[in-house]
Amino acid sequence: MAMLSGAKLGRAVLGAMLMAAAFAASVSSAHADDYPSQPIKLIVPFAAGGGNDGIARLLGQLLSDGLKQPVVVENRPGAGGKLGVEQGLRSPPDGYTLTLISNSYSVNPSLYKLPFDPVEDMTPIGMIARAPFFVSVNPGVPVDSLGDLVALAKKKPGGLTYASSGTGGISHLAMEAFLKTAGISMVHVPYKGSAPALTDTVSGQVNAMLTTAGSTLPYREDKRLKVLAVTLPQRVSSAPDIPTVREAGVPYDVTVWYGIIAPKGVPPQVQAKLNAAINAAVVTPEMADRLKATGEEAAPGSPQAFRDQIVKEISVWGDVVREASVTVN
Repeated sequence: MAMLSGAKLGRAVLGAMLMAAAFAASVSSAHADDYPSQPIKLIVPFAAGGGNDGIARLLGQLLSDGLKQPVVVENRPGAGGKLGVEQGLRSPPDGYTLTLISNSYSVNPSLYKLPFDPVEDMTPIGMIARAPFFVSVNPGVPVDSLGDLVALAKKKPGGLTYASSGTGGISHLAMEAFLKTAGISMVHVPYKGSAPALTDTVSGQVNAMLTTAGSTLPYREDKRLKVLAVTLPQRVSSAPDIPTVREAGVPYDVTVWYGIIAPKGVPPQVQAKLNAAINAAVVTPEMADRLKATGEEAAPGSPQAFRDQIVKEISVWGDVVREASVTVN
């Protein structure tokens, strides 16, 4: 049997490798063309019953209709959402495991040593919805506008308190960013969740809080909360009489958001199919009614725009964490 020279052997090996790669690519493309051909898992990295879970379950139903395959929601709570996200990102990149994320995904890299890269180890699929925070105070606080609150805080540095859902949570960091931008200080009172934080703000145990629309507007209607401003760049349709923070002269805005990611390496055809399905689902009447009830709005868009949002916020929240010296156990 003739022996191949080193050069010929190298060319033969290279040729075999290229043929194998081409075959793998063709198989992947064929699978992508057939996608989806089996049920899809949607991981929610938080406990059942919360806002993330509610959005995920309705989205799952709508995606099932659009993609003609069951979408099964699986709750994987723990470690501030990190456990569920890690499981999702470690799954095969075939489009059959998706993960719902929110702003905390962009916050966590500055607070924890993560076992994954939040940008390089994921495939962005698309954003679902956006929502504002409202700057809310107990009615006993002697202010009628955000300008009044800023003036009072400047008059009494550290004399006001604000509640959050927990140290390092988005409501904590968003308030810290507001305080810095406004040039004022308040004492942070962290809680284990937004519900007890809101309860103590309403009762007057603390003075202020960044609240969400679903919890804010009912308390505003019965005058148990004063709502001073909304954190979006523009006023919201659910409460058009509430001014923006920027209207009070503070150049600040922040948006709460939800979106879907998948593991790194999902084929472009699958990514495009999923993005199109999500964009269609979030503008259905069913989703519109759900979002309106909680003061949110649909946020269809491209995978690249969603990726850009995540990258931008990782930098923004990293600055806030460092400047406010925020640490978590």
